[in-house]
Amino acid sequence: MLEQLTIRDFALIDSATIEFSEGFTVLSGETGAGKSILIGALTFVLGGKGGVDQIRTGAEEAVVTASFLLEPSAVSVSDDEEPRSAAEWLSAHGIEPEDGRILLRRFIRSNGRTGAWIQGTPVTRTDMESFSAFLVDIHGQHEHQSLMRIPEHRRFLDSWAGITDEVAAFTRLYAELVEKRDKLGLITSSEAERSRRMDILSFSVNEISEAKLQSGEDRDLEEEETRLSSFEKLYSDIEEITGVFENDSGGIIQLLKKLRTAAGHAVQFDKAVAPLDSRIENAFYELSDIAEEFRSYSHGLVFDPDRLTSVQDRLALLYKLKKKYAASVSAPISEVIDFCEKSQKELADLGSSAADRTELAAQCEALSRQVYTAAKSISAKRKAAAGEMATGVEGVLAKLGMPDTKFAVTVTEKPGTDAEQKCGPYGMDDIEFLISANPGSPLQPLAKIASGGELSRVMLALKTILAENDTVDTLVFDEIDTGIGGEVAVAVGSHMKNLARKKQILCITHLASIAVYADNQIKVEKGIKENSMRTAVAAVTGEKRVAEIARMLSGDPAGAESLEHARVMLQKFSNQPAGNAAPDNLVFS
Repeated sequence: MLEQLTIRDFALIDSATIEFSEGFTVLSGETGAGKSILIGALTFVLGGKGGVDQIRTGAEEAVVTASFLLEPSAVSVSDDEEPRSAAEWLSAHGIEPEDGRILLRRFIRSNGRTGAWIQGTPVTRTDMESFSAFLVDIHGQHEHQSLMRIPEHRRFLDSWAGITDEVAAFTRLYAELVEKRDKLGLITSSEAERSRRMDILSFSVNEISEAKLQSGEDRDLEEEETRLSSFEKLYSDIEEITGVFENDSGGIIQLLKKLRTAAGHAVQFDKAVAPLDSRIENAFYELSDIAEEFRSYSHGLVFDPDRLTSVQDRLALLYKLKKKYAASVSAPISEVIDFCEKSQKELADLGSSAADRTELAAQCEALSRQVYTAAKSISAKRKAAAGEMATGVEGVLAKLGMPDTKFAVTVTEKPGTDAEQKCGPYGMDDIEFLISANPGSPLQPLAKIASGGELSRVMLALKTILAENDTVDTLVFDEIDTGIGGEVAVAVGSHMKNLARKKQILCITHLASIAVYADNQIKVEKGIKENSMRTAVAAVTGEKRVAEIARMLSGDPAGAESLEHARVMLQKFSNQPAGNAAPDNLVFS
């Protein structure tokens, strides 16, 4: 559940901290006030694409943070390779919640640089987007529109059918079959091809093994080659250095000895120079030590042309091996070592005995039967659930102003035969939602729906019937009221109210008949501050909420009739008593 959203210098918002509660929250305000800016800020912190145009004019960076409370039931971690909950994702990435809460933070600067963190751990935008998909689903003219992604349709159907865990188990079984089939295919390839492959691998392994490579030796040899090939210049530099320290005409060390003597005499006459004398003494010993080190280095500096030739020959061999077995000649020698190890493993697999091949073939056959049987069972359950799901969605859509809408869930088996069905990691089915929003129109892919309002109502219908099984706790609806009004708007508000018993619902709306159902209402206003246009955000309660509902009803927030009508609607549809004079607990600017 989203608990807090903090926005700084994003679009028209200079600073805002918004506390969110569970249940149904409405965001209202005049057209153009900036309601969608809040959704844009939320989308940004959840990993949506960012641009410098999102930074408030005059600011250097925009920063958005969001705090979420994770469901206590989401603490277990499955063995699946792909996380199925926020807790599993965090565990897989070594991130720990604090008191069941997680903090997301993201910024973008005027130079285009961006950064993202989850609980203080730096992550990529892709990671942020992947994780936040378990937290929030945003519907409307924004990102996170899972209905537009056909692969997500399978997830909806599987959730409705109650087979999510069964499909996850199938995915693991399928992955095991693919792995064993690949291994068997490698072992049982044609004898001539297998023999050629083994010859190539044997030659490569022998060539690399004979070289007796050591990880990092290429770097060490390059440094040594540079030193040996530049011996004359290096020797000249060392000679110059040692000459500066000590020479017949007096070097640094001799000068320091004189300084020590003079400073020692000075101390006898004025103790104030004692610290300076001490520093001269320290400098003398330090430089004397450095001089001795250079002297020793100079004595050991001998040109060895044979060693230079040996190093250059070794580097030439490494270059040759990199050129053949690494990504490039500039790659580390460890890539060649890794290639050798992989080749040795492949050689071992290719050289497996006939008994090993027979056993592996038997395992593949048994796994293939299990996969096919499991896929058929899953497919049957999907087909049985598809019609019920379509009927449920149509029933809800009828109440949401789409009475003539036809909704279908197609479950099509992938091409194949009964003997050897072609499966994928999620079964043998291709699944897609189809819809006909107008009488007489043929069913078309849902992804082709152009209206944000229609798409949002379809999602609302799906979320209504899937509320028990859906793991995403926060749903955001933008433009849910597009093209509706009257009784349909009342039905939409009622459905959101019901859905909010199990989910946190955030909704942008212009319709009072939807807003009055909300447990909480936040008003967004645009105004002038410091000679520039700014967006302000405030939670409205009591008489302020009555006035806001009145404005939404008739455009008149002060008229007696509008206010009375607003009170009646709030008393009828809201859990909060209208007219309560309790002070607003949230005001932002």
